[in-house]
Amino acid sequence: GQDSSASQSGIVRASGVTRQLHRGRQHEGVIPAHHLLLFDLEGFGEQEKDPKFWTAWAQRTLKNALTLQTLNTNIAKNLILFLGDGMGVPTVTAARILKGQLSGQSGEETLLEMDKFPFVSLAKTYNTNAQVPDSAGTATAYLCGVKANEGTVGVNAAAVRSQCNTTKGNEVTSILRWAKDAGKSVGIVTTTRVNHATPSAAYAHCVDRDWYSDNEMPADALETGCKDIARQLFENIPDINVIMGGGRRYMFPRNTPDAEYPDMAKHNGTRKDGRNLVKEWTDRMSNKKGHYVWNKQQLLSLNPSNVDYLLGLFEPMDLTYDLERNDETDPSLTEMVDVAIKILRKNPNGFYLLVEGGRIDHGHHEGKAKQALYEAVEMDRAIGRADLMTSIHDTLTIVTADHSHMFNFGGYTARGNTIFGLAPMLSDVDQKPYTSIIYGNGPGYKIVNGVRQNITGVNYLDNNYQAQAAVPLVSETHGGEDVAVFAKGPLAHLLHGVHEQNYIPHVMAYAACIGQNREHCTTNGGAAGLRPIVSSIAALLTVSRLLVNPLILK
Repeated sequence: GQDSSASQSGIVRASGVTRQLHRGRQHEGVIPAHHLLLFDLEGFGEQEKDPKFWTAWAQRTLKNALTLQTLNTNIAKNLILFLGDGMGVPTVTAARILKGQLSGQSGEETLLEMDKFPFVSLAKTYNTNAQVPDSAGTATAYLCGVKANEGTVGVNAAAVRSQCNTTKGNEVTSILRWAKDAGKSVGIVTTTRVNHATPSAAYAHCVDRDWYSDNEMPADALETGCKDIARQLFENIPDINVIMGGGRRYMFPRNTPDAEYPDMAKHNGTRKDGRNLVKEWTDRMSNKKGHYVWNKQQLLSLNPSNVDYLLGLFEPMDLTYDLERNDETDPSLTEMVDVAIKILRKNPNGFYLLVEGGRIDHGHHEGKAKQALYEAVEMDRAIGRADLMTSIHDTLTIVTADHSHMFNFGGYTARGNTIFGLAPMLSDVDQKPYTSIIYGNGPGYKIVNGVRQNITGVNYLDNNYQAQAAVPLVSETHGGEDVAVFAKGPLAHLLHGVHEQNYIPHVMAYAACIGQNREHCTTNGGAAGLRPIVSSIAALLTVSRLLVNPLILK
């Protein structure tokens, strides 16, 4: 069935120009313009028709780029890693368009906060045993500096997933620990459970990412002495300054009613060992300016100057999608980041902060592109908030993803087309409309009477609409392509070109003079003097150049 309301003329009007959209077929169906364009584009492109507009823009960009020739070689007092879980390049582009459209613009020309970072590189995301990776093995790479097997956190590739007895001796430490050992304050903020794959690699050593509490562990693993991830959160690095996210149920004894949902048994505590990890934490931190909160009001009522340790668990499981968040009771990622930085920056030695926009990934797995993209836009807001609270002179900020997804958008859409809208043409095979956003696989695959579902009459702008997919799966999969790494601040230029994902924490540690790279840290006015290993001939040349200009390596 063809869209009965579709124009048969093959014409859509946009930018005041009549656009002939049919591809040489006299009666091919075309989607009417009012189904496509979010904006009235009459006169939209007047300045863009003038070559001077583009030339002037490019020249401004060039002048800005020339200023980057003076490299920032300061020591990074503070380190921030924003991790968009599942935020592949197509997600970044679509989130950019959405951000612009939410502010009344066409969208394509909008700048995300991460787009403003001066240095961009690509990271290769494969796990040691997986071409297309998962979030656990990748987290071990960008937090611990070594590639690992899928499904494992904080252990090297000699550890085998779910085999407890392969843990011991294969543990690897994270940059969060390196920072803590160097006297910095450290924090974790996530929209998922605080013991989910991404955050857990910062503190845990576990051969199975799904061992959230002892309830999820097999008997033999418990008998062999392996610890669940929630327990490791409080025991491995007992003085993490800020922990915020979800996952309350894993911290309380089995059948303990949840504080927020006392009548919902599915949210009850899960622990078989009878331990109340939250009470243990609050008892330990009672004389250390430690505070536990579980809702937005409690969080925002705190005075960060009187808080040295914060545990915020805002949901029994993951936090709600930002589109569905209760603004009265649930903090946004931006609000959590704001409080975290206010607490962490009190330390004169600086801080390390891991921020995860973790539900971008969940939206994509469910085929719900609108949820995923709104999560990405919210993380971009949090990046903007962190920018206002820090300085590029002493803070290295990196934004990246652990992996991509089978998400994309296309279909020759017109400028300003709502990112969730239809492609302008009906399919020239089955004569049905299709959305610009498409998944390669996932739950959006729908066959009706043996043919592709006709989405005419389907509300594809719904928050939970599942975009059509080519292959039916209960859960859409990750994508295997490289992901972008955006960097600004001290030594951000070391993130250039194409690198292995595990390179990222080595750059951050080098910039901050923590972990194994400290030889270059002879402080000279806050600059980290770089001492590369060179041959004797190159060394002589370098010395002669230094005699002429002693600042050349600073």
